Amino acid sequence: MVRPGWNWWRELRRAATWHRRLLAAGLAAAAVAVGLQVLRPPPPPTVEVLAAARDIDAGAALVAGDVVALTLPSDAVPSGALDPAADVTGRAVAGPIRAGEPITDVRLVGPALVAGLGEGLVATPVRVADAGTAGLVRPGDRVDVLATPVGQDTTGQPSRIVAAEVVVIAVPGTDGAGFVEGALLVLATTPEEAAGLAAATVTDRLSLTLRG
Repeated sequence: MVRPGWNWWRELRRAATWHRRLLAAGLAAAAVAVGLQVLRPPPPPTVEVLAAARDIDAGAALVAGDVVALTLPSDAVPSGALDPAADVTGRAVAGPIRAGEPITDVRLVGPALVAGLGEGLVATPVRVADAGTAGLVRPGDRVDVLATPVGQDTTGQPSRIVAAEVVVIAVPGTDGAGFVEGALLVLATTPEEAAGLAAATVTDRLSLTLRG
């Protein structure tokens, strides 16, 4: 014979047991979460740098809308990265810059561009005749500069190399004027090569070949 209230008491105990198990599971999950938080390393320190807000063409003069602050881990910040507070308005870009790329001092035309070229090297602006060829060149490329004599008495005279395996340090851009105006490059040369290039621009047509 079942005593009155027995079923009620049994259901109450069953419910209490289920709640205790649920509470224990919750406490265990909380303990695991706390443990993971303790074991997880702290986020790395970050630094804000100046970056391109959009793709920027070589030779473009920067305006306020071209740049934006970018947060990077400290160990991912490139050398020479500019502070977001740096005033770069009006500065010319030495070469093409992609959107989101941090802007460093050597990416802008200025004194930092020639820093670290190497002992005995100078930055030499050179205007080559073929703007299309110059458009294929990027900072860091190595090129040969060839001089081809022009004029009535120079027919058949061979081209000569006036600067061999020189490094392109800036591509201020082409002006699209074709043969007459050509395109401007900045090369890292020796003073002797710079003198030879200056002399060649007076009498010759300058062109490039790209090194591998």
